[in-house]
Amino acid sequence: MQVHQGTRLAELTTLAVGGPVDRLVEVHDAEELVAAVRDADTAGRPLLVLGGGSNVVAPDAGWPGDVVAVRSRGVLRTGDSLVVQAGEPWDDLVAHTVAEGLAGMEALSGIPGSTGATPVQNVGAYGQEVAQTITAVQVLDRRDGSVRTLAPADCGFGYRDSALKRNPGVFVVLTVTFGLEASELSMPVGYAELARRLGVEVGERAPLADVRTAVLELRRGKGMVLDPADPDSRSAGSFFTNPVVPAAMAGPVVEAGCPSWPAGDDVKLSAAWLVQHAGFGRGTRDGHVGTSSRHSLALTTEPGATATELLAFATRVVDAVRDRFGVTLVPEPTAVRPG
Repeated sequence: MQVHQGTRLAELTTLAVGGPVDRLVEVHDAEELVAAVRDADTAGRPLLVLGGGSNVVAPDAGWPGDVVAVRSRGVLRTGDSLVVQAGEPWDDLVAHTVAEGLAGMEALSGIPGSTGATPVQNVGAYGQEVAQTITAVQVLDRRDGSVRTLAPADCGFGYRDSALKRNPGVFVVLTVTFGLEASELSMPVGYAELARRLGVEVGERAPLADVRTAVLELRRGKGMVLDPADPDSRSAGSFFTNPVVPAAMAGPVVEAGCPSWPAGDDVKLSAAWLVQHAGFGRGTRDGHVGTSSRHSLALTTEPGATATELLAFATRVVDAVRDRFGVTLVPEPTAVRPG
């Protein structure tokens, strides 16, 4: 376990905003992670746990306590199951599964961040989400300091949602177990844009490596693959989730041209289309923040940006979409409040 001072949250997050950290504690395995969290809780110090920092808007005021940076690594395979340490970089894990001939997360290639964050957000893209493969999540329950294992039913997965997300600060993810399928072919392709890129029909399979390559190409074309040389990747990826609304509400928006998908009895609308047609097209800037030049759903920052500036811009987007279409967008990243 390593303790540092003088670090800023901007150095730990992909949006590169956020002020000074009182104590940065780097942990390298699950035991150190448990010890660091228990130590902060016992001492009464405010605690913020960070993995890759790719889904966080960090506060300008910084953090007046412990920031625990999860750097644990390791992937243990048993049959077609993988037990993965929380700090394992997500895209490294996806690349590993493709190389090992394990299907189930290939369409999630290129997503930044760490594995431990994926069940919290129920990370998904291009027709896959982690809830489809997660079989167990080992957590530290901060309410009583116990380590226990959550079954998928305990996780309460929903669209970009989970019980872990709905109870912020309660659970700290230690490991995630995935059940995959031994196959050189992907799971059925569930996203039309990806299917077109692969030259297959929706519902068909394609070679794992081809799916990974296609997804990375699509994400890179939208500035959604982290690259220090690409200013459009200085973001948290999609800043808003696709809204799921009653069919009656969706009707006029769909008639106006908004792409949509069935979502049970409701309808899922394209947040990117809503943002763009509310007046915030690609490359819309205000000060040091704005929409990506390649994807209206990604908000990006420039050097000198602040969280206050970014969140104010996001609020303007939400208000414009609500005023124009009657639909309320929900931010995907967590806006951290100072402890």
